[in-house]
Amino acid sequence: MHLVLEQIINGLTIGSFYALIALGYSMVYGVLKLINFAHGDFFAMGSYIGYTVLVFLVAGATVSMGPWAGMGLAVLTAGVSLMAVGIAVERAAYRPVYRAGRLPAVVSALGASIFLQNVIMLVWGPRYQAYPADLIPAARIHFGDLTVTMLQLVILALSFALMSALYYVIQKTTFGAAVRATAHDRNTAALMGINFNRVIVFIFTLGPALGAVAGVMVGMYYRQISFTMGWNYGLKAFTATILGGIGNLPGAMFGGLILGVLEMLGAAYISAAWKDVFVFLILILVLIVRPTGLFGERTAEKV
Repeated sequence: MHLVLEQIINGLTIGSFYALIALGYSMVYGVLKLINFAHGDFFAMGSYIGYTVLVFLVAGATVSMGPWAGMGLAVLTAGVSLMAVGIAVERAAYRPVYRAGRLPAVVSALGASIFLQNVIMLVWGPRYQAYPADLIPAARIHFGDLTVTMLQLVILALSFALMSALYYVIQKTTFGAAVRATAHDRNTAALMGINFNRVIVFIFTLGPALGAVAGVMVGMYYRQISFTMGWNYGLKAFTATILGGIGNLPGAMFGGLILGVLEMLGAAYISAAWKDVFVFLILILVLIVRPTGLFGERTAEKV
């Protein structure tokens, strides 16, 4: 039984990465009805920025800060940096084509993704990079026969804290009500005095920041990163968004966690080589039974 529980914890850890990335997809689609294909590359760039901060800490005297302070600085730097990158991409790639329809926006999103991926390759190189091992604590905690690493607990705690904070902002605050109103009906929201551009700034700062945090955590968890990782994780996160219900923030959260658990259970008890096939098969079956996802799709046309 403890082996199953360990696989579930491993799955929740990986699923928390997917969930944080999926939130960015869901927010952009909910407000703009746009699939932001560059979002996976925000995640990858955040991972590389976190790597750069940690390498600097290893090389300099500030290594005395300790591992957790160094990780906190890496997460903070990556998050803030990707806020700026998100705004820049929105202004350069998306805002000029908002009125041109969905197809030009999709093409622009693909172009932004290719551009960001090549920027990462040019700045950090095409080779795999490794997070410094001596800054990543290897402590393990035993609950009877169940073993959990301290890093897993930190990742899960930070992920759930961020997801809970976002849910509170969207559901319980005045600005969150403005975001939901804009997602429901942009034109009516504008007539009621809601500033559409402020909402856009919000989703294009918070979404990339959450993706960047996930990128740093992936680097700490797996240690090895590559400039193409944005496509792989972005595809999984987009799948989680569809699984939970596109445009539905709680659906994106739970969709990511469910996807991670299914992936780990499939790898452990079916085949690691076929784990992705297993996950996508589950997705297809769910969509056949419930086309709007497990938690239902939320778009402007639905009440």
